[in-house]
Amino acid sequence: MRYVLMATVGVASLALAGCSKTDSSSFNNGSFSAAPASIPQSEPAMRDVAEGAAPGIAVTAAPGVAFTYRYAFRLPAAKLAAAQEAHAQACEKLGVAHCRITGMRYRVLGENSNEGQLLFKLDPSLARAFGKQGIDAIVAAEGKLTDAEITGTDAGAEIAKLQSLKAQAAAELQRIDRELARKDLKEDERAELQRQRASITSQITDAKTGTSDQQEALANTPMEFDYQSGPAVQGFDGSAPITSAANVFVGSATVTIGFVLTMLAVLIPPGIIVLGGFLLWRRFRPRRKPVETAA
Repeated sequence: MRYVLMATVGVASLALAGCSKTDSSSFNNGSFSAAPASIPQSEPAMRDVAEGAAPGIAVTAAPGVAFTYRYAFRLPAAKLAAAQEAHAQACEKLGVAHCRITGMRYRVLGENSNEGQLLFKLDPSLARAFGKQGIDAIVAAEGKLTDAEITGTDAGAEIAKLQSLKAQAAAELQRIDRELARKDLKEDERAELQRQRASITSQITDAKTGTSDQQEALANTPMEFDYQSGPAVQGFDGSAPITSAANVFVGSATVTIGFVLTMLAVLIPPGIIVLGGFLLWRRFRPRRKPVETAA
């Protein structure tokens, strides 16, 4: 059973405010802190969800569910690396018992264009607050949250299912062992029972592995931060249509001029060579003598 919650927000300062309220975050010198909190349901939070803010889910709201968090940010290219470093430092301050960085990427794509990624494994009780305060750090860096996705797997139910299968397999294994202990057992029957025993032993091993994986998912919450440089998403205030149209015009003009310059850069050199060859041919080509006509 899976719980999937997906939301895209326009106002990052209100993002992940639904279902609860947490301690306020601080962003000083490019860092922030996250701390666990007990999160009650509130009417303002319900209103934020109704108005389109990205909802946050407290771990107490869905016990036994293993969540995965993903956030995508857009911010000025000059501030992307600093924001990424602030998030990494915030994780390090929590300590490896509560937060570990499991992956990092930073790429320069061109002039004033870059992107990055950070992957974390977090204490489940800190994950939601860490994500919310990570958004606040992006806002402080003049950026925006552009996408938020929280997916969940019912790990508790899967663990219960695996434990039930394991218990059934263990009981069947005991029955087979009693049969194998018989003295009057025929060879073909013994061979078949041994085959069944090996299969059941493999099932028990798989159940143990699956249980360990689900327990790991409950104990460590994956979180992904994706960073993209560029202007923040335009709102819907009075100036937004004009600003958006101006941005489209500038973008279109930039692409057109870039295409024209590229074509000139490609065509001019061979054109010069062809023109030079033609002029040389005109200069040194043999001249035809005029045909004399009889008087």
